[in-house]
Amino acid sequence: MLLVSKIIIVIIAIFHLYFLWLEMFAWTTKAKKVFRSLPEDLFEKTKVLAANQGLYNGFLATGLIWSILISDEDWSKNIALFFLSCVIIAGIYGYYSTKSKKIFYVQSIPAIVAVITLFI
Repeated sequence: MLLVSKIIIVIIAIFHLYFLWLEMFAWTTKAKKVFRSLPEDLFEKTKVLAANQGLYNGFLATGLIWSILISDEDWSKNIALFFLSCVIIAGIYGYYSTKSKKIFYVQSIPAIVAVITLFI
C-alpha cells in the first residue's frame, strides 16, 4: 500500500477515534459544542444511543488501523477498501438522514480520496 494511502487512512482512523471519544465519553459535555444543531436537553436522553454510535466508530478506526498493519499487500488493500467503504456509506447515509453536507465532507470525502490512492 502506498505511503500516501497509509497516511490518509491513519488520519481517518484518528477522526473515528475522536468520534468514539466524543460519543462514548464526552457526549454530555464536549459533544454539545460539536453537535450544536441538537437541543441541549437531548444529550442526556440520548447518551446510550451516542455511546453505541461511538462504539461503531471505534470498530471503523480499529479496522482501518488493522489494514495498515497487514504485511500482505493485497490483503491490506482489501481490508482497507472494506473499512473505507463502510466510512463512505456512513457519510452518505449521514448526509441523507440529516441533510448536513458537513457529515459527507468530513467522513466520505477523505475516505473516497483514500480509496482513489489505493488504486494509483
